Amino acid sequence: MKVVLDNLTVSYQRHPAVHHVSGSFAVADATAIFGPNGAGKSTLLKTMIGALKPDSGQARLDGYARQDIAYLPQQSEIDRSLPVSVLDLVATGLWHRTGPFGKVGRAGLGQAMDALEQVGLADFAPRSISALSSGQFQRVLFARILLQDARLILLDEPFTAMDAKTTFDLLELVRRWKEEGRTIIAVLHDYEQVRAYFPHTLLLAREVVAWGRTEQVLTDANLKRAVDTAAHWQDRAAVCQVDGVNA
Repeated sequence: MKVVLDNLTVSYQRHPAVHHVSGSFAVADATAIFGPNGAGKSTLLKTMIGALKPDSGQARLDGYARQDIAYLPQQSEIDRSLPVSVLDLVATGLWHRTGPFGKVGRAGLGQAMDALEQVGLADFAPRSISALSSGQFQRVLFARILLQDARLILLDEPFTAMDAKTTFDLLELVRRWKEEGRTIIAVLHDYEQVRAYFPHTLLLAREVVAWGRTEQVLTDANLKRAVDTAAHWQDRAAVCQVDGVNA
């Protein structure tokens, strides 16, 4: 199993958001995708799951079946107005066993309750998801991932606007997943979180600035280069070229 990016370019209205990115992610370990705002980090993750189509190149999830992959988008992309209980939402993590319309059953609900217990929200099981705070809702989404039991976990800004206790508890789950041999890839903005929990880092500024061991990637020189690259990007690559033709 491996996740490989092969000369990947993704554009919005001919302007490249991710530009000729190549490399492979560490297997059974945790990698942060880190970089300035507007660096293409979330675009890269969405392309990896097939939500966006690349202009050229490809993102390959070799050896992973659909049920092996868990993806957590940013909270702003999730509709919380649906009349769904906390327990029912977590139980949807069993979709790969039950099918999209299958009945979860008593055993499955028990597993969902256990996942909620692990994130500290067992008492919230009957509540509507619309009644939760952002931190509580994020715990629920992590509980759903626990139930999925995925080998590849993709997280898009999972700790943004979270309180310190929620952030710590969920980062400890990431640590546990890594110890269990799962592959975790997360878009992050917090330097200290990356240093403490993610042994590998892809430093991105629409193109790869550095990729490898975190302590070797997050140097002052590389961080400055990432900021400079992002700041001057429009001057350098205003229109994407694909196979010699304007995309």
